[in-house]
Amino acid sequence: MLADLKIAQLRHFIWVAELKGFHAAAERAHRTQPAISLSIRDLENKLGEALFEKHHSKTNKTELTPFGHYFLPKAKELISHHDRVAEDMELLAKHRTGHLRLASVPSIASRVLPALLQDFVSQAPDLHISCFDDNSDAVIRMIENQQVDFGLTNLLKPDLYTNLTFTPIWQDEVGVVCPVGHPLAEEVSVDWKVLKEYRLIGNGTSRLLEGTDAAGLLDKSPLYVSNMISLLAMLDAGFGITTLPRYAFPENSPNFRFVPLHSPQVIRRIGVVQQTNRSLSPPAEAFYKYILQQCCSDLEEDA
Repeated sequence: MLADLKIAQLRHFIWVAELKGFHAAAERAHRTQPAISLSIRDLENKLGEALFEKHHSKTNKTELTPFGHYFLPKAKELISHHDRVAEDMELLAKHRTGHLRLASVPSIASRVLPALLQDFVSQAPDLHISCFDDNSDAVIRMIENQQVDFGLTNLLKPDLYTNLTFTPIWQDEVGVVCPVGHPLAEEVSVDWKVLKEYRLIGNGTSRLLEGTDAAGLLDKSPLYVSNMISLLAMLDAGFGITTLPRYAFPENSPNFRFVPLHSPQVIRRIGVVQQTNRSLSPPAEAFYKYILQQCCSDLEEDA
């Protein structure tokens, strides 16, 4: 049956045809001449037609039959397609090609991912990457809906997500963010109780305060702003102060100050979140391992 054609037999046929002999083809294939002859005979039986003339010319060159002439370009096409698919799969397995889909909270997407991806894609220039930047709830939804390979976010209550696996990678502390002219701006650190005197603007990371001694601050927050640009505009206008994890604070900002908070100290842990029972694609697996290799020391150093 044609469906039973073997790639090795097609290669043997092409080599015999191109090299004009079974002996030369056997040397090319690193096989014995009887083995090549048997391979060709089996191929001819499957095709139902002879590929080579039975007689030998004075030059002792092997000649194709009319059917062999017709089949030769077809065999080359089959081999070419096989080799392309094999090469693509090899590249995919080595994460040099394919599609990597990520979702990340904005702080990691802007502060950490650029350098990581720059180094990673230098080894895989044909790899296509889609990166989605959103809040932690949206990132988790994308993971659960299989829209991305994995996400980079915090999982406040990992035990509630039995379908997800959380691997902590980074950690940062929560601090107060205020304009440079604010009374708190020059403090080295601030006690949570001091914040009761000021108007607090809530944001998507404010729930990190839940379950801590500072949770009461959330009840006194008259305004909630989800967008970082709008949040900074409110701070700049003097509407109040806010709390942010350090990674979420605009680095080297000339207009705002980040002041670490203590009593209690609140630490945010961010890492790779993926579906528990779903294997990662080769590019995603490679990038996941690359993140672990490059960044796991950050958590140990900051602990």
